[in-house]
Amino acid sequence: MKARTMGRHLRESLKSLGRNSWMTFASVSAVTVTLLLVGVFIVIMMNLNQLADNLENDVEIKVITEPAADAEAIKILEKQVRETPGVSEVIHATKDEELDKMIKSFGDELNLYKQSNPLGDAFYVKAKDPHQTAEIAKEIGTYDNTDQVVYGEGKIEKLFNVLKMSRNIGMGLILALLFTAMFLISNTIRLTIVARGREIEIMKLVGATNSFVRIPFILEGVWLGVLGSIIPMAVISISYYELYSQWEPRLQNELFQLLSTTPFILQVNGLLLFMGVFIGVWGSFMSVRKFLRV
Repeated sequence: MKARTMGRHLRESLKSLGRNSWMTFASVSAVTVTLLLVGVFIVIMMNLNQLADNLENDVEIKVITEPAADAEAIKILEKQVRETPGVSEVIHATKDEELDKMIKSFGDELNLYKQSNPLGDAFYVKAKDPHQTAEIAKEIGTYDNTDQVVYGEGKIEKLFNVLKMSRNIGMGLILALLFTAMFLISNTIRLTIVARGREIEIMKLVGATNSFVRIPFILEGVWLGVLGSIIPMAVISISYYELYSQWEPRLQNELFQLLSTTPFILQVNGLLLFMGVFIGVWGSFMSVRKFLRV
């Protein structure tokens, strides 16, 4: 396509926005409201997904050795645990360290056990894939000199199922919002094009090609998408920066952490801009198609 022709299409698309100002306002408003809802939902879901990841990564297996196991047996067991497929991290705590933790949690009365410590050493194990925690725990439980293997059996499986269901529901709601947005916006754009149906038919009758007729409308859809994305991007950026600055200091050392503003906000804004342009182009393309069959 020649640069001169492309320039003509750009000018026509911009002129059309001005000539049909009320329909342009309606289309941009539809894009704005829909993308604002989608953007807010994406921000919430991404932070909840971060929480879900933190919960999964916080899952660990506690391997308690037999109290009678000597140093050599414990060393062999540690080597076996570290070499277990799927294990990413192993922290060794001696029985004295375990007793100190109990004294700190339950009181100084347990100091009496320092003279004859009844506990065994412990290994705190994390899996590369948290969903393999149960399988790894069962494997470690078969090793010699292992007294107990604790990982929250029953509760962990329920937690993973809840997190998986939450992710699926969130993704389903986002997709439903997007399809609703595409339907509403394409209908709004269709009203704009229907009002100019006669113009399109005349252009076709005098010999204009389909692409010559379609391109200005597609560019118009791009402008509608861009204009409709500006307010959602600004509102979400300012709101999230404010939310992050107020709540992040309060959430230090907590399990739930807000996603850092950079690059998260840039990613959300890029996604909203892409969705706005895509919806505008898709709505224009689908709406103008019926008028090209002349």
